[in-house]
Formats: sequence, C-alpha cells, structure tokens
Amino acid sequence: MKIHQLTIGELLASVHSNMQGLTTEEANRRLLEFGSNIINKAKRETTASRFFKGFTHFFAIILWCGSAFAFLGEWMQPGGGMAMLGWAILGVIVINALFSFWQEFRAEQAISALEKLIPHQVKVLRDGKLTQLPSAALVPGDVISIEEGDNVPADCRLLEGFGVRVNNATLTGESVPLSRDASVSEQDDLKNSKNVLLAGTSVFAGQGKAVVFHTGMHTEFGKIAGLTQEIVPGLSPLQKEISRLSRVIAAIAVSMGLLLFLVGQLIGMSLLDDFVLALGIIVALVPEGLLPEVTLVLATCSQRMAKRNALIRHLPSVETLGCATVICTDKTGTLTQNKMSCKRMFLFDGFTEQADMRNPGQQRAAQMLSRISLGCNNVKNSMEENQERLLGDPMEIALVEFAQQSSASEPAAVRIDEVPFDSDRKRLSTIHRIEGRKILYTKGAAELLLPLCTRVCTAGSDQLFSDSQ
Repeated sequence: MKIHQLTIGELLASVHSNMQGLTTEEANRRLLEFGSNIINKAKRETTASRFFKGFTHFFAIILWCGSAFAFLGEWMQPGGGMAMLGWAILGVIVINALFSFWQEFRAEQAISALEKLIPHQVKVLRDGKLTQLPSAALVPGDVISIEEGDNVPADCRLLEGFGVRVNNATLTGESVPLSRDASVSEQDDLKNSKNVLLAGTSVFAGQGKAVVFHTGMHTEFGKIAGLTQEIVPGLSPLQKEISRLSRVIAAIAVSMGLLLFLVGQLIGMSLLDDFVLALGIIVALVPEGLLPEVTLVLATCSQRMAKRNALIRHLPSVETLGCATVICTDKTGTLTQNKMSCKRMFLFDGFTEQADMRNPGQQRAAQMLSRISLGCNNVKNSMEENQERLLGDPMEIALVEFAQQSSASEPAAVRIDEVPFDSDRKRLSTIHRIEGRKILYTKGAAELLLPLCTRVCTAGSDQLFSDSQ
C-alpha cells in the first residue's frame, strides 16, 4: 500500500510514530539514520576557478601565445613596436575575463535562492509537547503543526485538517489553491493526493497536524533539486563555433608563419630577421578584437533582456536562446506573474468594467460586492521590505484589491465567526456584526450558491431571483 492510501492508524504504524509525536531520544537516533532535513547544494566551481576560466579558454590561450610572440619579437629586435602590441593583447585578455566574470557573478547571486523555499523553523511535537525546532532537525515520524502562511518543511501526510488549502506552484506551476484533508486517498500518484503536503509548498488557509514521511533529498522537492544538479552543461552553439574558429585561425597563422619563414630562408634573409617576420605574421593574423567584440555584443543583449526581467546566467546563453525554434514552458510564473487581478464584474445587468463601478446606476450593487469581498476572506496583511503586502488565496487577494480600489467607506464590520471553505461545501461563510446586527457573507462555487439565492441586488432595490435572471 502507498502511504497516502493508508488509514491514519496504518500510517502511524508504518512510520513507527503516534499522535503525540516522537521522543527526543528516538528523534536524535533517526536524525543519525536519515540525515538532516536539508536540500544538498550542488558542487559548484569555486569563485577563483570561475574567475580564472576566463583566462584559460582556447581563444584566450591563442591570445596568450600571440602576446608571448610579440614580446619575444621585441626582445629579439628592440624598438620594433612589438612590445606595445603584446601589452595591448594582454589588456584585451584581462578586460574581457573581468567583464565576463562580473556579469555572470551578478546573475549567480540573483539566482541562488532555492533554499529559501524551505522554512527555517517548524512547530513539532516532541515528547508530547509542541515546540519550535529548526526544520533541519525534522525526521520521518515527526508530527508537525501547520497553519495558514506556513511553508511545508518536508513531505508529510495530514492527520487532521481544518479548511487546509495549499499552493503547489513551486512543484507543479499551478497557482490555484488545492484543498487538503486527512481522509484516505484513492489517487495512485502521491503528488496529486488530497491528504499529502509536499516540501517547498505553502499553506494558503486552514490548520492541522501532519506526520512526516520523507525529509531532505528524499522529498519530491529534493528529487527535483537532485535532477537539476545531475545536469552536465555542454558547450553552447556560440562556444562551439568560436572553438572551431580558434583552431582554424591558429592553424592558418602558424602555417603562414612557417611558410614565410621558409620563403625568407630561400631568398637569403638573415635567420633573426626571418624569425621576427614570421612571428609578426603569426601575431598579425590573430584577431585580438574578436573576443571583446563578442563579449560586448552578448553583454548588451543581456542588459536589454534584464530590463525586461529576463535574467541571463551565462553570456553565451543569449546566442543559444536565439537559436531556439520552439520553447516549451509552463505559463504560471513564466509567461504570467502568478498573480490574479479583477478587471470586470458581472452584476444584475451584465458585465461591468472596474472603472464604471462608481456610476450611480452600478453603485449600490458595487458597494454590496465590495463589502462582501472585504469581509468574506482569509487574507492577511504583512510587511515585506517595508511595504505592506497581502498574503492568502490569489483570488481572494484580487477581490480585496478590487474592493479597496472601488468601494467608498463602509460601516465597521466585526468578524465574529466563520464556516471554513472545504471541498464539499465549496464556499466560505463569515459572520459579522454590523451596527448591532449579525450578517452572514458567503462566497464560493456558483453552481452551489445560485440554488440558495432568493433575491438579486439591483440598482434600485433587491428583487426576487428567478431562473431568467
């Protein structure tokens, strides 16, 4: 049996745990057995290694040889101007290497944020008591407490849940919140099971308890991270072409140098003059300006793409992207912003643009809609980088932002109770006290709400709701 298809009793028995969690002694033993709950970082090149790589690729080696030949020619025949050429070639190598390293270093710093998706602290039951521990200390069998706003620290199975909804966008790219409960799942695929919470995802609403069954690199999140670390990057089309061109140039330069040296000997030139001439020909045939020109073009393209929020990690990738004929990508967070916004509303007489919501004919219905949007939600206010931000269900955030922009001042509504959203009711109901009266606001699936409606809010008054409306 798969872990998401077990009953709660069978589940706890399979991970050798109970509703009170593990003892500290047992947890420490399992920590030694299973390791810390962390995502192992891929072995990366050191900063020094990446820095010196700009000085050691094939074309740079050709330039190093050209500079050495120039200095050798100056030493053999002083005053010929070869030293200036040698220093110029060295300057090209150094400037190009520094520029490429800085560009890629900035991109690397912007991309290194994978570990931030895993929370640093988690509420866990140890010795029957709820305590807060580093997420790295979690082991299979631990019972954790989760609530709205938490990030899930490991793959776990719900033991009990109240209105739990999660955002699996980090794993699936789908931004629509998914309901989760503790009942046995009939799904074959664990990732789609309604009773499983996956590491790296976040809890949009509700609260509950869950038992951990996979940690660290054994989680679905860890497996994805492991796959990305196994990829061995190859040469880009541009790098392959430059490497091929470098070999052709090197072969032509050396061949021409040797040929002219032989010709010089045949016509009776002195050995020293003939050798210096051959060196000069070899150096002259090396296109010193090719490398900085290519780097400058790629950097310019990279900056243009950065202004459009496209981050280029390695400069040659710019040209590689230009060679692509078909790009297969998930839309959420890639082609879209993973954010919802309200543009039009369907009121009693049809669709209405947000800009028209303040019109006298629409104002009554618009105010009612705004009042419900502001009251019937579980959106939380938070501060991030000294700016206020709304956290919660994307649809609820869109409705709250719409209401804040569209509605006038409303009477104070004190929330006194709620009936949480669940997969059966498919609606959220909140009870408020407004000017001494208790008012219930409800929002949810239209196919379940409309049969319950008896009246419709129009411009003048509430009218009986009929099938024709």
